[in-house]
Amino acid sequence: QVQLVDSGGGLVQAGGSLRLSCAASGSTNAINNIGWYRQAPGKQRELVAMISSGGITNYAESVKDRFTISRDKDKNMVYLQMSSLKTDDTAVYYCHADIGLDPWRSYYWGQGTQVTVSS
Repeated sequence: QVQLVDSGGGLVQAGGSLRLSCAASGSTNAINNIGWYRQAPGKQRELVAMISSGGITNYAESVKDRFTISRDKDKNMVYLQMSSLKTDDTAVYYCHADIGLDPWRSYYWGQGTQVTVSS
């Protein structure tokens, strides 16, 4: 199992920056992919950015060139550096990870951290 604790959210003005952190514990060596989803009020949860165990990154089109995901395996930390923030980026951001192989793959979520971008 994996436990995820995400933090770093807050209130920021449009155009500003924020860095989210996700601390992973437990079977961290078994993590395949780890990253961030977000959910805005009245909308479905969506992928923001993900990084694989091999360092391959994947971003939502809406955040490319503005957000950067990074991983420190030694510290079991994942970061999401968010720049040029827009009001549309307002959402609860959730750290997410998966371990194991199909059909036994397991998925884990952090508790979420609120990001609010004001105009």
